[in-house]
Amino acid sequence: MLRFRSLASGSAGNATLVEATDGLHRTRVLIDCGLGWRQLQAALARCDLTADDVDAVFITHEHGDHVGSAPLMAQRHRAKLWTSAGTAQGLRDAGYEGAAYIARDGQMLAIGALQIRPFTVPHDAREPLQLRCTDGARDLGILTDLGHVTPYVLRQLAHCHALMLEANHDPAMLAASRYPPFLKRRVGGEHGHLSNDQAAAALAHLNHDALTTLVAAHLSERNNLPMLARSALATALNCAPKDVLVAERHGMAEGWLTV
Repeated sequence: MLRFRSLASGSAGNATLVEATDGLHRTRVLIDCGLGWRQLQAALARCDLTADDVDAVFITHEHGDHVGSAPLMAQRHRAKLWTSAGTAQGLRDAGYEGAAYIARDGQMLAIGALQIRPFTVPHDAREPLQLRCTDGARDLGILTDLGHVTPYVLRQLAHCHALMLEANHDPAMLAASRYPPFLKRRVGGEHGHLSNDQAAAALAHLNHDALTTLVAAHLSERNNLPMLARSALATALNCAPKDVLVAERHGMAEGWLTV
């Protein structure tokens, strides 16, 4: 069985817990860990878990809202830290002295009952990776923190049964925001974040009969609204807006989602 749960999503911090069970083993991997230590402990407690219950942490890139407590998880607990070589260098430059297991684009990682295939995305980080996770029967795609969707990205996520998909901003809200011009260019640029319309365009390519769960993720608190993200993605998915779930700042009311 494969299931996942958003613990936090957005510019204040990102963390998603993915769990696979094969009958003999239960494996939990934290995808990003962009929370303070106390916040992370509280989020895990809401899942009836502690840091010792997490087998590995996968950091998609070195930005603070994705790293957070990852060094503490690796140094104080048994969780192995996985990331790209570029992100590992970014962590070392920021003072992390612990071990990191290196993940590479397209190379399948076997972590207990869970298999993870990372793939490169266009984002303003050293070597950002996003992920496809599977227990061998069901597949979850995680796609956030990229400025545009490439054909390569679409191929990596084809035929997933569940998707966490970035719908970061509404372009009109971003243009009218108080963000300085350089930040508007960064967020809306080719290596920034996906708008609602860009996410919907990607979803139109990824929509298929076996896709049963869609979560809009990494919404901007200032430059987006859940109803706008839901509406855009629902149109591409040919469903009602209420059928699109939203990963909000402090996680999801739905709790665990089975893929």
